[in-house]
Order: sequence, then structure tokens, then C-alpha cells
Amino acid sequence: MMRSLIAMAACLWALAAPSAQAEIDGHGPDAWRVTGVAGDDVLNMRMGPGTRYLVIDSLAPTARGLEQITCVPLLTPMIRHKLTDAQRADLPQRWCLMRTSDFRKAGWVAQRFITEDTGAGADVMPAVRTIGDPLIDGAAFVVRALYVTAARSHGPADHPFTPANGGQYFVADIVPHLSGHGDDVLYGAQDFQGRITRIAPDGDRPMMRGMITIHVDFVNFGANGRVTYRLCADTSQPGAPLRIFRIEHADWTFPD
Repeated sequence: MMRSLIAMAACLWALAAPSAQAEIDGHGPDAWRVTGVAGDDVLNMRMGPGTRYLVIDSLAPTARGLEQITCVPLLTPMIRHKLTDAQRADLPQRWCLMRTSDFRKAGWVAQRFITEDTGAGADVMPAVRTIGDPLIDGAAFVVRALYVTAARSHGPADHPFTPANGGQYFVADIVPHLSGHGDDVLYGAQDFQGRITRIAPDGDRPMMRGMITIHVDFVNFGANGRVTYRLCADTSQPGAPLRIFRIEHADWTFPD
């Protein structure tokens, strides 16, 4: 309980700081696929964001399950909102740094040739129910990314509850306490056999005093369940990304 209170206090202080500290840091679709490329052609992957850079690899027109590292120009929902229509129209073509899920290929591609891969992982998680607020929706994507990563994990190297990976989802204060946890925190049980049915911000108060609330509804062994996530900006990490500082089940919380 003490760790939760300390983390919450830090979150409240963080979101009282300038909003630039709480920029969304890239969480969004978990997988991408190639689109708009002819069946007898390939999508070039370049050393940098533009046609002036050398082609270093290519993707098949049917490639899917791609991971997006970043895109330029930087255009988070908050930045987009600040631009006028004329400024948005004047932006250069966006390029995205992409890699294959096996890490064998990586390079920059024109954004117009990639789109969300709704088939990769769609059987694992439902889409986030967004409300149009970039911060709140961003928090929901963090939670969804946690579940998708846990479902796809093949061991400690990529499991989200290891100290090496936990900072992508949790505030730094509780990362050291993640070891040994997994499905017990995500589903309130040591084993999971079912499905996630809904990931959405709280319908009444999605944000209050800097704390963002996201609910995950699921069915496990035929029984309905819900777990609630509390997130805020973690100023101890570069860029103060949105991170989870408390997870609440019906009769217990993590960290306790």
C-alpha cells in the first residue's frame, strides 16, 4: 500500500507540471502491415527518412506483423491539435522506422504504404475504445500493449513483468517489484483460459487530478472479471511517459 501511495503522489505532482512532460510516447497499434504495393513489387526500406537515403532492404507486399519504432515529422495527437489546417497541409511526407517482428529487417518506409494490421493479434485483444482525448486514449493503449506483449511473450527476454522490460508499462518505482508476477496481476489468477472483452477508459471519470483510469473486462474459465489500471506521467523516465502505477482487483491491489 505504501508503494502505491508514493507512486500516486509522484503522479499527481508530475501531471501538475507542464503538459509537455506528458506527451504520448508512441503507443498505438501493436502491429502494422504493408498496403498499396503491387503484388509483383516490394516496399523499399531505407537508411533514413526519405528517398535520398540508400535502400537497405525491402518488404513483401503481403508483409504483416511489423513493429513501428517512430515516425517523422513528429506528430502526436497533441501536436496535431496545435497545428492549423494550413500547417498540417504543408507538412512533408511522413516516414516511419519499421522492423519485422523477428528483428531481421529494419528501415525507413513511407507512411502511406503501411496501415494497422488488425489481423495480427486481433484474436488476442479487442481494439481500445477511445474517447478522443490523446492523453486518456494513450493510457488505454499502454494497457493494451501490456496485455498483447504478455500474450506473445516466449520467456524472460520479452516478458513485460521483468525489470528489464517493465519500464515500458509501469512507473519506475514499482518495476523492481514485478519479478515473479504475470497472469496473477493481469487476470487475478495464476492461469488464464478465456478472452479479453473490453479495454476502455472509465466512463464517468477517466481522468481525475492527473490520474487516468482504464478498465479491462475479461472472461476467465467462464467467469467474468474486471481489473482497473491507474496511470500517470512518470517523470523519472525520459519524456515523462504515461505509465501504470496501480492495478486494482475486486479485493486486492498491485503493488499491495
